[in-house]
Amino acid sequence: MPVFRLSDRPVFPNPALARHDGLLCVGGDLTPERLLAAYQNGIFPWFSEDDPPLWWSPDPRLVIFPGKVRVSRSLQKKIRRKVYTVTMDQAFNRVINACADLRNRPGHGGTWLVPEMIDAYCDLHRRGYGHSVETWKDGTLVGGLYGIALGGCFFGESMFSTMDDSSKVALAALDRSLVEKKFNLIDCQVRSEHLVSMGGVEISRRDFLAIVHASLKRESLRDAWIFGGF
Repeated sequence: MPVFRLSDRPVFPNPALARHDGLLCVGGDLTPERLLAAYQNGIFPWFSEDDPPLWWSPDPRLVIFPGKVRVSRSLQKKIRRKVYTVTMDQAFNRVINACADLRNRPGHGGTWLVPEMIDAYCDLHRRGYGHSVETWKDGTLVGGLYGIALGGCFFGESMFSTMDDSSKVALAALDRSLVEKKFNLIDCQVRSEHLVSMGGVEISRRDFLAIVHASLKRESLRDAWIFGGF
């Protein structure tokens, strides 16, 4: 299957034309218009610092349905004891940079969060599409996650943790919030055993895109999100 090269226009080929590994196309830029067009079609960027932008649409797709995050007894105990304080949209820039810093440490394989990508997602946050969940311990940021929200879908991008279960608490908080907001889907992109253990399931690209396109019929919630508590 060929890999398509993008033009200057923020349009993408049919995701069904992606290679077996999910790679669909190469090139283009990270403007807000192109990124939003990508997510609306179930496509996301993922590339290293020395690569041009690479765009992916894997099949199957790992997702979590809101309300289905698996919370263990030990995690539930941490939540009840309020070991961590949870906020939303209070430190987006710090969360995305923490995700990049953690993956640049020895043994973590490097990061796809190159500076131009960090800038692009911070821009989407300023426009009301990017959202973060933060977990704090004694005023210190110790975990969190971020992603893009369009219609009734949350497209998760990355998470980090510097204390036990701090990112899991962030995911549980996101799940609670998305249930309240009546979202349809949390996109986790590709399979990881960690996310499977938290409730992730694989669905076909066809089913994934059907949910995304149906969810886009509702208006995106672009105001700053506030966590109402567990």
